Amino acid sequence: MSLFAKLSTYDERSARLAGIGLMLLSIFMFSFGDALGKFMVATYSVGQLLWLRACAALLVLLPMIWKQRAEFTRLERPWLQLLRVTLSTLEVAAFFLATVYLPLADVITYYLASPIFVTALSGIVLGERVGWRRWTAILVGFCGVLIAMRPSAQTVSWPAMIALGGSVSFAFLMLITRSLRATPDIVLASSQFAGTFLLGALLSPIGWVTPDLGSLGLFATAGLISVAALLCVNRSLKLAPASVVVPYQYSMIVWAVIFGFAVWGDVPSPATLIGAAIIIGAGLYIFLREQRLGREEIVVNPPV
Repeated sequence: MSLFAKLSTYDERSARLAGIGLMLLSIFMFSFGDALGKFMVATYSVGQLLWLRACAALLVLLPMIWKQRAEFTRLERPWLQLLRVTLSTLEVAAFFLATVYLPLADVITYYLASPIFVTALSGIVLGERVGWRRWTAILVGFCGVLIAMRPSAQTVSWPAMIALGGSVSFAFLMLITRSLRATPDIVLASSQFAGTFLLGALLSPIGWVTPDLGSLGLFATAGLISVAALLCVNRSLKLAPASVVVPYQYSMIVWAVIFGFAVWGDVPSPATLIGAAIIIGAGLYIFLREQRLGREEIVVNPPV
C-alpha cells in the first residue's frame, strides 16, 4: 500500500472516529441541557425557560445570522417554513412541560419513537412506499411505546399524552425539514430558537418569577449548551456517514437514566426500560433498512 493510500485510510478512519466522538458529545450536552431544563421548570415556568434559553442561544448565533443574513431574504416555501417553526416550538414546549410531571427517562423514551413515526408518516405525507418489513418494525416500536406508557384507566395521564404528542410533532418536524433540505443550516437553527423566543415571551409573564443572577446563569448555560450540541451534531454528520453516527443518538436514554437518578432519585420502571429497548431495536432496524434500500437517511436531532 502506498503512503498516500495509508494516509487516506487513516484520515477517513480519523474522521469517522471524530464524527462518533462529536455525536456522543452532542448527545451528552443535549441530555445535560434537558436535565437542566427539568431542574429549572421546578421553580420557573416553561415560558420563562423557553424565553431566556432562546435569548442566550440567539445571542450566540447572532454573528452567524448577520454573516448569512442574505439567506433569510430568499426562503423556499415560506408557509412551510412557518409551519416547521410552529411545530418545533410546540414540541420543545411539550417536552419541557412533560418533564415537570414525568421522569426524564420516560419523556426521552417517548421521543425516541420519533424515527418510527417518521417512517409511518412518510407514506402518508410524502407518498413514500413503506414495505411490510418496515410496517412490522413500526408496529413493534409502537408496542414498545405502549409498554413504556403502561396504558390503563389509572396510568394514562395527560403529561404522558403531552410527551407522546410532542414526539409526533417532532416526527412531522423532521419530515418537513427533509423537504426543506435546501434551506441553510443557520436559517433552520435560528428560526427554531426564534420560535421558542416568541412563545416564551408570550407565556413568561404568566406566573413570572424574577430570577436571581445564579438562575440567569443557568438559563444562559441551557441556551449555550443547545447551540453547542446542535453544532456538534451538524459537524458530526459532515465528518462521518449518518449510518455510522446516528445510532449513537440512542445513548440519550442512558444519560436520561443517569441524570434522573443522580438529581431526582428517579429509578426507571422495568416497563420503561423494556419499552425503550423495543423502541431502540425497531428504530435501528428501520434505519438499517433505509440504508439497504438506498433511501434518504433519517437523522434525529433532539429538540433545540
